[in-house]
Amino acid sequence: MTRLFNEPAAFADEMIEGFVASHDRWVRRVNGGVARSTRSTPETVALVIGGGSGHYPAFAGLVGQGLAHGAAMGNLFASPSAQQVYSVAKAANNGGGVLLGYGNYAGDVLHFTQAQDRLRAEGIDCRSMAVTDDVSSAPLAERHKRRGIAGDLTVFKVAAAAAEAGYSMDEVVEIAGRANDRTRSFGVAFTGCTLPGAENPLFTVPEGRMAVGMGIHGEPGIDETDIPTADQLAELLVGKLLTEVPDGLEAKGARVVPILNGLGSVKYEELFVVYRRVAQLLAEAGVEAVDPQVGELVTSFDMAGTSLTLFWLDSELEELWNAPCDAPAFRRGAITAAALSADEPAATDTETTAIPDATDESRAAAVRVLAALGAAKDVVDANVEELGRIDAVAGDGDHGIGMERGVRAAVEAATDAVERGAGAATTLHLAADAWADRAGGTSGALWGMALRAVGDAVGDSTTPDAGAVATGVAGAAAAIMGFGKAKVGDKTLVDVLVPFRDALSAAVGTGQSLTDAWGAAATVAQQAAEETANLLPLMGRARPHAEKSLGTPDAGAVSMALIVRAIHNTLTENVQKTTLKENA
Repeated sequence: MTRLFNEPAAFADEMIEGFVASHDRWVRRVNGGVARSTRSTPETVALVIGGGSGHYPAFAGLVGQGLAHGAAMGNLFASPSAQQVYSVAKAANNGGGVLLGYGNYAGDVLHFTQAQDRLRAEGIDCRSMAVTDDVSSAPLAERHKRRGIAGDLTVFKVAAAAAEAGYSMDEVVEIAGRANDRTRSFGVAFTGCTLPGAENPLFTVPEGRMAVGMGIHGEPGIDETDIPTADQLAELLVGKLLTEVPDGLEAKGARVVPILNGLGSVKYEELFVVYRRVAQLLAEAGVEAVDPQVGELVTSFDMAGTSLTLFWLDSELEELWNAPCDAPAFRRGAITAAALSADEPAATDTETTAIPDATDESRAAAVRVLAALGAAKDVVDANVEELGRIDAVAGDGDHGIGMERGVRAAVEAATDAVERGAGAATTLHLAADAWADRAGGTSGALWGMALRAVGDAVGDSTTPDAGAVATGVAGAAAAIMGFGKAKVGDKTLVDVLVPFRDALSAAVGTGQSLTDAWGAAATVAQQAAEETANLLPLMGRARPHAEKSLGTPDAGAVSMALIVRAIHNTLTENVQKTTLKENA
C-alpha cells in the first residue's frame, strides 16, 4: 500500500515537484513534465518520452544528457494530455525535430498523436514511436497491438544516443523502430498495486499464487500459477522469450542485453537470485549476455513482481546502447554537459485565453452548460469508487479517478468562462481543453473531443436549440469513432454514445423538445451501458483480459450513461424554473 501522501489528487504534482527539487542537476520543471536542465546540441533531434506517473524511473528518471530531452508526465497510470506532450516538446526542441516515444496504450496513442499533429502544424518535424515489447499482450501476428513495458528503456536509450550523435530524424526513427523490433518482455506479479488514498489494490492475486503476463498499470495477468522457486521463475521467463527470437536471428551466437526489472516491491537481492539462473539459461542456449541490467527500471507503483526483457543487438545497436549518458536513474560512461543559464526560462502557460464576443442568449446558454457540467461532476463524484471497481475487473482501475479529475477541471474552466462573459461554445471549448488536459488517459481525450464537438455545433451567437445539440452529439460520436477507431460492439463508451446519438436525433426529428428528447435518449443510454456486460472488450487495456470482464459493464459506457442522465435532470429543472416564471 501507499502510506506517504497528502491529498491523493495532488500526489503526481507533488511528486514531480520533489523530483525536480532533488534532481535539478539533470532536469527542470516545464509545463506538462520535465526537460533537461543542461544544454543540448542545436539542430539535433530531441527525444521526448512520457506516460503516466507511477512507473519511476520511467519516465522522468530517463531525462538527461545522452538520454531523453524531456518527459511528459501524466497523472498516476494515466497518459499525459496532448497539451502536456506539446508543452514538453516545445521546451525540449533543439531545432532538429522531435521524436515522441511512449508505450503502446490507447490513451498515450491518442494524446501523443494529437500533440504530434499540433507540432507539425507549426512546422516542427515530429514523429512517433510506440513501444510494443510485451509478448503477453497480443500474439506475434498482431505485434502492433502489444503494449510497452520495460522494453521502453532499450528503445529510448538507442534512439537518444542516435540523436545525440547527430543522426537525422529519419535515421533516429529507423534506429528506434529496429530496437523495438528486437525487444521482447514478459512479466509476472505476486500482488497488485494500490494507488494513494485507495483502500484496495487495483487487482489481487490469491495467496500462494502468481499472476502471469500482467501489465504495468494494474492490469491483471492473462494466467495464474502457483508461486515457483526463483529458478523455476527464471526458466519460465527465459523459456517464453526464447520462443520469440526476432526474425532473421538465431539464439545461438546472438548478443543480447538482458534486463531483469523489479516492478516495485521485489527486493534487489531476490532479483539477483533469479538473474543467477537467467544467466545460466542464456549461456546454455548459446546467447551471450551483454551489459545485464538488474533492478528497478520501469515499475508499477508498489506491485510485487518482475519482468524479463531481452534486447537482441546488432553492431550499431550495441554501440548506441553503450554510448555515454547521464540521467537521474540511468548513467554510463563519462559525459560532460553545460547547465542552462538562468536567463533561459522554461516554457510557461501564462496567457489567459481571450473570450470572444457572444450574444446575451448564448451567455444565458453558457450558464446552463455550466449547470450540466456541475451535474456531471456530482454524479462522477458520487460514483468514482464504483467506476474504479468496474474498470479494475479487466483494466487498471483508474477510470473513476480520471473522470473525477477531468470533470472537476472542466467545471473550473467553465465557471471562469461564464464569469468572464463567455458564450455557450467558448464555455464548452474551454471545458473540453481542461478536461482533456487534466484527466489525461483515453477518457480525457474522448470527453475533450465530445465537449468540443458540441461547442462547435451550438456556437456563441444564438440560443442552442434541440437540432443544434443533436448535431453536436452526432459530431462528438464522429470525432470519437474517427480518432479512437472504436465501433459499436468493442465494449467502450461508443456502445452508449451511438445509440444515445441515434435516439436523440430521432426524437428531435419528430419535433420533441430538447428536454423530452434527451430524457428518452438517456433511457436508451442506460440500457446500452447495462448491455455492455455481455460484450468482450476489443479495444484498450482490457482487450488482453477479455474473458475477465464478461458479466461486468464497461466503465466508460457506465460513466457516459450516468452523465447524460444527470444532464437531463438539469434540463428538467430549467424547464420547471421557466414554467414557474411564466406563471408568476
